[in-house]
Amino acid sequence: MSDELQRIMAIDDPYLLLREVTTRLADAQQEVTELARLRRRVVQDLHSQGLSYAQIAEKAGLSRGRIHQIRHTGPAPEGAFLGAGAVTVVTPLRWDGEKKRPVVAMADVNSGKRLEELGKSYGLDVSSGHVQVGGEVDLNRDGLVVVCGPGMSQAMSDLYAQDPVLGWEHPEGEPWALVDRRTGTSYSAGADTEPYRPHDVGYLGRLPRPDGNGSVLAIAGIHTAGSLGVVHLLASDLSALWGQVGERHFSTLVGVEYDPETDEPQSVELLTPLYLHDEETTA
Repeated sequence: MSDELQRIMAIDDPYLLLREVTTRLADAQQEVTELARLRRRVVQDLHSQGLSYAQIAEKAGLSRGRIHQIRHTGPAPEGAFLGAGAVTVVTPLRWDGEKKRPVVAMADVNSGKRLEELGKSYGLDVSSGHVQVGGEVDLNRDGLVVVCGPGMSQAMSDLYAQDPVLGWEHPEGEPWALVDRRTGTSYSAGADTEPYRPHDVGYLGRLPRPDGNGSVLAIAGIHTAGSLGVVHLLASDLSALWGQVGERHFSTLVGVEYDPETDEPQSVELLTPLYLHDEETTA
C-alpha cells in the first residue's frame, strides 16, 4: 500500500475524504492512460526497428499474444502530439460591439471543438479556456493548445517571436503575412490579395513556454479559415506529424483552400518543411 493511499484512508472528515478520493482517482486514471500509451509506443518502436513480436515478448518476459494485444489496443502514441494526460484548448475572445459582450468567432468555436474531440479520441482529458479580450492568457500551464494569432494577444506575439525560422509580419497599413526566414518567402492570405481567392495560410508550431518548463502547441491562421485548416490537418494526419517531430519544438506553415461561404477547409497542404527548432538553432 502506497504512502499516498495510506494518507487518504486516514482522513476522518468524510467530505474531505470524498474530495481527496475523487481527485486521486482522476490523477490515477490519467497516469494509467499515459502508461498505456507509453507501453504501446515502446512496442511499436521496437517492432519498427525490425524486431518481431515474438522477439519483443521474449526479451520483455511477456507472452507473444500479450505483446500483440498491447500493439493494437490502448491509446495511440501519436496522441502525445497534443499533450500528456490533460489538455486545455484555448481560443480567443473578441469584443462584440452590438452585443456589448465578449464572444468567440464561429470558426474559432469550430476549431476549438474539433481539437477537443481529437484530444478525447486519443484518451486525453480535455478542457477549454480563452484568451481574454485584452490578450491576457497564462501560457505557463501544462498541456496547452492555443488557437490565437499575434495580433490578438501580446503574450502570443511574444511566444511566436521565439520561432527561429517562421515569423509573422504586419507592415503598417498592410495585411498580416507569414514569412519563412530560411527561404525569404512571404505568404499572404487570398482574401488580402487581388484577385481574391479563398485561400488562407495557417501556422502550426510547438514553442517553449515563457517559464521554460514545458511547451505550448500554437495554432493560428492569417484569418480564421487558416486555423480551421491546421486543425483539419491534425485530425487527418496526426500520426505522420508525430512520426516526424515527436515532442520536439517545431513549426510549419499550412496552405488552406476553403469554401468562401462557410470557411470550411476543402484541401490543405504543407507550404514549408516541418522545421525542427533544435536543428535550426545549432545549424
